[in-house]
Parts: sequence; structure tokens; C-alpha cells
Amino acid sequence: MFRPAAPAPGARIRWPESFGSRFCLFVDAEEEFDWSRPFDRTQRATTAMAALPAFHRRLSDRGIAVTYMVDHPVATDAAAVDALKACLADGRSVIGTQLHAWVNPPFEEEPSVLASFPGNLPPSLERAKLDVLTDAITASFGVRPIAYRAGRYGLGSASAAMLATRGYRLDTSMRARHDYSTQGGPDYAGIGPESFWFGKCGDLIEVPPTTIYTGVLRRRGSGVHGVAGRIWRGRGILARTKLLSRVPLTPEGVPLREAREAVRVALGEGLRLLNFGFHTPSLVPGWTPYVRDTADLRRFNAWWDGVLDLLAQLGCEPASLDDILAAAR
Repeated sequence: MFRPAAPAPGARIRWPESFGSRFCLFVDAEEEFDWSRPFDRTQRATTAMAALPAFHRRLSDRGIAVTYMVDHPVATDAAAVDALKACLADGRSVIGTQLHAWVNPPFEEEPSVLASFPGNLPPSLERAKLDVLTDAITASFGVRPIAYRAGRYGLGSASAAMLATRGYRLDTSMRARHDYSTQGGPDYAGIGPESFWFGKCGDLIEVPPTTIYTGVLRRRGSGVHGVAGRIWRGRGILARTKLLSRVPLTPEGVPLREAREAVRVALGEGLRLLNFGFHTPSLVPGWTPYVRDTADLRRFNAWWDGVLDLLAQLGCEPASLDDILAAAR
């Protein structure tokens, strides 16, 4: 099991004053599959990508640049590639890499929950899968990607060296304050929302998908949340009583009211870069647990309007991948 240590204070990125308060959006551009079923290599359809250009226009009209984290089914489907190229026409959005191991050749492992975290694979196989994916993305888009997300947030002990030697400069796999160890995945419970340098030589930028504790007990969030997880319905009781909630910055499963409160808390406590995300199948009803029907889709769209309006009111500006890389250096 991979459990990275919390970054030392000196490893945290010191954003220049000119950077201000910013937010970024890393979107998982991926195939459609039934999240409740076992992992299946035949599930490679990418029909939901057709809805992406229209949604992207809503973002680009607000000046938001997106990094689309593309996996193998998307990178090798002509229609999906065309949909993404339409989004890249804004001149600021870019393509990154997302490794869904079970649909990414070479296929030397049996699909399973454990093997769905790429960092659990033998390092040689993890590297081989990433090479196939990186080459496919480069061939389809004409640019070699430099941002990475492990599918299911599944980094392993060999992942940082693998990324650095292949020219990747930024990772966004460490989902802050989440622990996947009960499934055999990594434990990021000790990782906060701040960006930091990591890897053997400290040459990779980690931008964790942001998760914020809200509520009366938020300053003791990690300890209290961990203890509550060992009590039946403990975390739900804390959330309902407004004592403590763990709020990831995504429209998937997070009510608008809670997300807006998390944004206020994050910025109020001095977090300089907020990292939002979602999965492209959520753009079409029926493909994810979060958007089952048209009413869910309306809520999904309203969530973005409400959050983006608040960010603008609070003076938190969008940041592109290039903005982040330049400011970090």
C-alpha cells in the first residue's frame, strides 16, 4: 500500500504574490462504464464525449482553461479526439494523461479492484502502460502530455520516478484527505490541499484534488474524521450536525451549498490554489452515480454556475496548466 508522507514545510510551493488566489480544473476524460460492476476491458465506449464541447464553451466563456486528463479509450477514439480538439481551440486548455489500467494495453494482469490502481502493478507493467498511453495521446493530439493523474488516484511507490523520467512535470493523483487502503489503494489521509514538490529529486509538482474540512471541528478535521470513520454512521452524524464535513471540490456527490462553504473556508484560510474536477460521463445522464437523469444534469450545471459565480465574487481567478507551472517555478 502506498502512503506518502505529508510534505515537509519546505516542500510546499510558495506561490508568488502576483499569482493571487486561483483555481484550476482537471477533468477526467474517460470511457463510460458501470461503476457498480467489476472492471471490464470491453467497456470502452466514449459517446458522452459528444456533450463536452457545449459544456466547455460555458467554461471558456468565463475565461476558464481546462486540463483534460485523457485515458486510452478516449485517446484512440476519433470522435472523442475531435471533441477534445474543439475544446483545445480556446488556446489555453490542454491535454493531460489519465491511466485507467484495466482498459490500457499491454494486458498482462487480470482485471480486479487491486489492479485497478496503477501503482499496484509491477513497475515494469505500470511503465509499459504509461508509455502506450503517452504515445497514443501524442499521436492523436500532436503534443506530448506533461500532466498526469493515476486512474482511481492510484499512485504507487515507483510512480514518481516513472513520471519524472518520461518528462511529466505535474501530478494530480493525491486526492487530499482520502484513504483508499480498504480497497488495496493508496492512503492520502495525511495529504492536505496545498500544492507541493515531490519525487526523489523534488522535481514534480503535486496539485492534490482539493478537499476541505468545514464545520465547527474543521481545524481538528483529520483526527476527528478518522475516528468517526470507525463508528457506525459517525461521519454522517458529524455532517448532519454541522460539526464536521469533508468536502471535495466536485459537483459529483457534493451539494452546491456545501461546495460554496468549502470554497469560502479554503480561501479564508489562505489556500492559494483550488483544484476542481469531474468525470466526462457525468455530462450525459445515466453513466455515473451522480447524474442519473435530466434533473441531476440540471443540478450539475447549476452547481457550476453557483460555484463559479462565488469564485468570481471572491476574486479567485482561473489558472491554466501553464500558469501553474510558471508560478511554481
